Amino acid sequence: MSLDVSPKLLTEAENGEVREEDFVETVRTSLPYAYDLVARLVGELRNGDAAFADNQTPPPSEKERGQLLRALSSDAIRGSLERHFGIALAFQNCHRVAAFRPEDRGGETYTRFTSLRAQILNQSPEFRDC
Repeated sequence: MSLDVSPKLLTEAENGEVREEDFVETVRTSLPYAYDLVARLVGELRNGDAAFADNQTPPPSEKERGQLLRALSSDAIRGSLERHFGIALAFQNCHRVAAFRPEDRGGETYTRFTSLRAQILNQSPEFRDC
């Protein structure tokens, strides 16, 4: 299971729309490694001059890797994190996540980061089973 959904949030979903703040809180508590990694990248992006901030350090265990993969493979989770933090996320492999300013999505650096070439150049045999 990706998220630990509270009975309150489940009732909210059954009765109509879910408040994004409630959903993001569920993501934060259910996938703390993924949430904290994105939050760290947002801090680096906002406090620096670089075009993006990225993570190149593998997660400490498969548990954390699973959290990251679940967060980034779900459109709802990924989109909520992007809206919550006001950023655009890009993802290349098992752990290389980058945070960009939203206005840079589609720009030269973002396009280069998400290109086929960049995907190929960021492959490694140890990523085959991640």
